[in-house]
Amino acid sequence: MTDLLELVEARLRSALGAPDARAAVTFLGTDRIEVLRFVDPEGAPGPDGPADGGAAGVVRYVTLGMSAAPMSDPTAALADPERGPRSELLLSVRPGGADTDKVLRPLAVLAASPQVEGVVVAPGASLDVGEPLWPGAPFTSVLVAESGGMVEDLELDAPREPVRFLPLLPMTPTEAAWKRVHGAQALQERWLSHGTDLRDPFRAAVPLTG
Repeated sequence: MTDLLELVEARLRSALGAPDARAAVTFLGTDRIEVLRFVDPEGAPGPDGPADGGAAGVVRYVTLGMSAAPMSDPTAALADPERGPRSELLLSVRPGGADTDKVLRPLAVLAASPQVEGVVVAPGASLDVGEPLWPGAPFTSVLVAESGGMVEDLELDAPREPVRFLPLLPMTPTEAAWKRVHGAQALQERWLSHGTDLRDPFRAAVPLTG
């Protein structure tokens, strides 16, 4: 799958520029997951979530390796080695004094979850790492958003499905609980209506009443 991951990285470079740092994490029984860091000093607006534009100094963390194998339905008797959704995960954040580089391992854990737990990561899903995404972060979980914004899907030869770059939107515990009841779309609409800065590493929860 080396050639495939080279294509994935080329797509990332064409969309985000050259990464300024990268780290690799290997979990027992899984393939290596890398996390690449891209710095946008201008903070150019990008459609990777509601209320996400214009903040200067945006850092983007993107996994590399999750798409090496397709995700398969955990109830399937036999996993198809070619067919199935393929994805990488993308998180955009404005550092703002936070040690956001500590998010590298939690991101790698989430990217390895299809191999480790048989999880199919898809838009609208909630993913929980069980600890703050970085020191002092008020978030332990993320909402998976739709692909096709900041980084376009990477088309592959049939029968392989495209590689999709799925934005992750950090959620506070109260937002995650509210989303379980009302759904992902309702939470995103609430973020949008309140002008929530989803890149703020220390933001408060959006008002969930009224």
